[in-house]
Amino acid sequence: MIKKMLKQVGLYLFAALWFVISFYPFVFMVNTSLKGRMEFLIKPVWAFPEKFLYTNYLRVIEGGFFRFFFNSVTVSVISVAIIILVSSLASYVISRVRFRLSSLVYGLFVAGMMIPIHITLIPVYNLTRALGIYDSLTALIGPYVAFSLPISVFVLVGFMRDIPLELEEAAVIDGASRLQIYARVIIPLSKPALSTVAIYSFIMLWNEFIYALVLLTSRKNWNLTMGLWNFHGQYSIDIPLIMATLTLAALPLILIYFVLQEQVIKGMVTGALKG
Repeated sequence: MIKKMLKQVGLYLFAALWFVISFYPFVFMVNTSLKGRMEFLIKPVWAFPEKFLYTNYLRVIEGGFFRFFFNSVTVSVISVAIIILVSSLASYVISRVRFRLSSLVYGLFVAGMMIPIHITLIPVYNLTRALGIYDSLTALIGPYVAFSLPISVFVLVGFMRDIPLELEEAAVIDGASRLQIYARVIIPLSKPALSTVAIYSFIMLWNEFIYALVLLTSRKNWNLTMGLWNFHGQYSIDIPLIMATLTLAALPLILIYFVLQEQVIKGMVTGALKG
């Protein structure tokens, strides 16, 4: 009994320590965002602000934060929707439909995870120029989807292969077509994996910078990462101002996690058990 209690206490202490380690960077970010620039440079980094200043947040908002925020939401949501649709269809065909080139197609998707993003910048730049979509939000969607598909297909194929074939055979007996089986059997059973892919893709696209830097020039089309870059001066950096921007940019992700944390944990646990 005592041994069990000590084990539980140890687990709670470890969980509390992990929470402090994980949450403190956000606290530090908020704390720094409430300081003045000179106070941050003169006072100790870990000290609390002498006076809570909200001017940094006002400057961020006046600098076009909501415009950048809307652009990031638009591109990320549209890209994730396309990623989920295309990757789920491709994964269903690869994992459930027997054809000669299934292994080759799957291998090509997996090989896509090994392509460094930087070697594609010039071809993607030239392609967007040729298509006439350079310096627009549309220019980001193609690269975002293309480079998110390999990992998405990799995760979904592994999950769908473990779905019992008997369920699909029963649907065939009932007269269901391939598309109906995909929509009414495979997709509902794959919700944990789809949720994991969607959340992972959204976070990665939300924080993406290099494609936005190469493909966007107009301020009206900047996303949040480009807006953050705008606060970086040539010879100096206003750290409290940047921390205020990061705080506002991180809040949506934190809220999404708290709302969907059950789906995230369920998807991770399910993937671990199936792996």
